[in-house]
Amino acid sequence: MRYLDQISVEGKLVFLRVDFNVPLKDGRVADDTRIIAALPSINYLIEKKARIVAASHLGRPKGKIVPELSMKPVAERLSWILSKEVKFPGEVVGPEVEKMKASLKQGEILLLENLRFHPGEKKNDPDFSKELVKGIEVYINDAFGTLHRAHASVCGVPSLIQEKGAGFLVKKELENLSKALFEPSHPYVLITGGAKVSDKLPVLKSLMKHADRILIGGAMAYSFLKAKGFPVGNSLVEEEMLDEAKAIMDEAVRRGIEFLLPVDHRCVREIKEDAEIKVMKEIENGWIGVDIGPETEKLFSEKIKNASMIVWNGPMGIFEIERFSHGTRAIALAVADSNAFSIVGGGDSAAAVKKAGVSDRITHISTGGGASLEFLSGKKLPGIEALEEK
Repeated sequence: MRYLDQISVEGKLVFLRVDFNVPLKDGRVADDTRIIAALPSINYLIEKKARIVAASHLGRPKGKIVPELSMKPVAERLSWILSKEVKFPGEVVGPEVEKMKASLKQGEILLLENLRFHPGEKKNDPDFSKELVKGIEVYINDAFGTLHRAHASVCGVPSLIQEKGAGFLVKKELENLSKALFEPSHPYVLITGGAKVSDKLPVLKSLMKHADRILIGGAMAYSFLKAKGFPVGNSLVEEEMLDEAKAIMDEAVRRGIEFLLPVDHRCVREIKEDAEIKVMKEIENGWIGVDIGPETEKLFSEKIKNASMIVWNGPMGIFEIERFSHGTRAIALAVADSNAFSIVGGGDSAAAVKKAGVSDRITHISTGGGASLEFLSGKKLPGIEALEEK
């Protein structure tokens, strides 16, 4: 697979797949982190006088035109960031798009309308790919967060183009995430949280080969605790995953891995902002665990302190609610305070690190939740396979 700086792009019409799936509020971009992440590739193409056709999806419009999910505010924000006009045709494909593509001058940029407004995007429809590829000479994918999707703009378009490669953001992601898989350093600490064991099972199985310690938080911890016979009250449990959870813990014992579950919990009777919080060692009936407790924060922080490599994916509780975010914040601070090579993956963990104000002290924050999970699980990503030289 080649990268952007290994491909001749001077003066060429370049299709740049970006991940501008950003939050919008009142018709404006609420967080431009993902736009900023794509700037190295965009600026390189501008400097090389390429003619850029940028494209992204936004939200889940399900193949229909949803005005609230238009890329127009994104085009406006990108234009403001670049201090130059970003042309916006208001359509994904069609005569107007072709006209604007043909009129692009060197160093100019055009941003297509939301790719998912067209049903052909998610279906990886060959006819839609052919429409997108009209006039295009080079394909660059810099949307790491989409590489696990076999969609038209990720797989269909590159299959029709000879000159193709990955952008600088994808390069950075693959280089850093590869270290967790292929260049482990010890002590190696894996921290997983979030709601479901089923979501994190492939990563647990994959990274168990390297981990010295595994710390489990979030709602998924209650499935493990229940599998061990501990009372979890009314906490979220994946009943169908209890055998798998037990098998993971048995495998950890067999491999000599320190496998740590929360020793106390912040609990509520009802999940709401003003709920009464009670810290419990064992969760009573009628109560729901919503965050790891203060003792667990200390225990986990201690285990993180001397790590050489840390991979963290998933929050320790319902961190969107401020009062249930203590545990996640404590872990973010502990990871930042360590001298480890640290990888934080997934939207929630990345948001937690940002919220804690320690982003600059994390080695790598992944921009792609699902894609980073699948990559760390050892799976081949369709978007990478589509870029490989045959």
